[in-house]
Amino acid sequence: MPWQPKSFRGAFCLRGTLPRTLAWTAMLWLACSAVGQAQVASGVPGTTTLANPGVRYRKSPKPYVVLQRGDVRAVVADNSAVDDQVLLGHRAGYSGVAHLSHRKQPRNLFVPAYAGLNFEHIHDGTTQDRDVLFEPRRVPMQLRIIDPHTVELYQAPTPTWHLESATRYQLLPDGTIQMTFECIPRRKVFRNGYVGLFWASYIHQPEQKTIHFLGVPANEPDAAPRWIVGRTPRHGVWSTHVAVDDTRRFAHDDQFPLSLVFNRSPYRYTEPWYYGVCRGMALLLVFRPQDRVRLTQSPSGGGRGNPAWDFQCFIRPYEPGQLYRLVMRAVYVPYESPEQMKRLARHHLKQLQRVP
Repeated sequence: MPWQPKSFRGAFCLRGTLPRTLAWTAMLWLACSAVGQAQVASGVPGTTTLANPGVRYRKSPKPYVVLQRGDVRAVVADNSAVDDQVLLGHRAGYSGVAHLSHRKQPRNLFVPAYAGLNFEHIHDGTTQDRDVLFEPRRVPMQLRIIDPHTVELYQAPTPTWHLESATRYQLLPDGTIQMTFECIPRRKVFRNGYVGLFWASYIHQPEQKTIHFLGVPANEPDAAPRWIVGRTPRHGVWSTHVAVDDTRRFAHDDQFPLSLVFNRSPYRYTEPWYYGVCRGMALLLVFRPQDRVRLTQSPSGGGRGNPAWDFQCFIRPYEPGQLYRLVMRAVYVPYESPEQMKRLARHHLKQLQRVP
């Protein structure tokens, strides 16, 4: 049941790899071109507890669950406040991976008060009160334990958008986090005809706030892909990088208050992944091409010195009662080189292609 959402700076070139890069990129997008639009194939069961009654779970007795596998430790929290020895000073509203560390880097990658892979916004491009645009923060979540390495955050239909959802965080044997998000719009209330969804990761004091991806200048879509260093001068400026073949436009109010969502950068990505570096570690986010995410960033989303490395997607068209799905991976490893990141990204892309 693949989900088809319809939406997602100085540079240096890859020496001696451009022909292979171009060929690989072409094969990747051609492989996904047959996938249909923003809906799940009929007859295929849901993955999460939202739509698959065969999935057994138990409710977590605490507002968080600690997952440990390989070299990686991840603490998944619901959107209630926590202040104990596991999560010190974690603020209400920030669900997702509240703590991410590695055997070689015990410090939390994310701002302790906040989180990473945090489901933050539901919107339709219309101006709304802050509580409405941040509805995933406000509506209680139930933390469900599937197995020792898998948990889900279930959220009942929200009061404004009537979107029911479940987000699964699975720690794979190598320490990779695979996130599966499933949702069902329960009413036709999105005025511009699409469902906008947004996730944030608040990075704690990295040496560089930039992100890195393979792409091209927006005015040179046929150019050879090269490394782009994503820099944004301030919050809401050059914040979003869309795919090179993503020509979609989404209606929105001129004064729409979520400035990150529609403010495009002058670059386009050619492969659906990006990475950033913090304290000798790399966070690599890899997406299925058919989900057509948009890569988004802010230099100060988590406060001064704390950038937000984000992503977003759009479901258009959408139908009430229909199940929609996004699948991505977050890889946290010691950083070696851009070539290492490219190899890892393509490895995970191949595996994600087999995920329905």
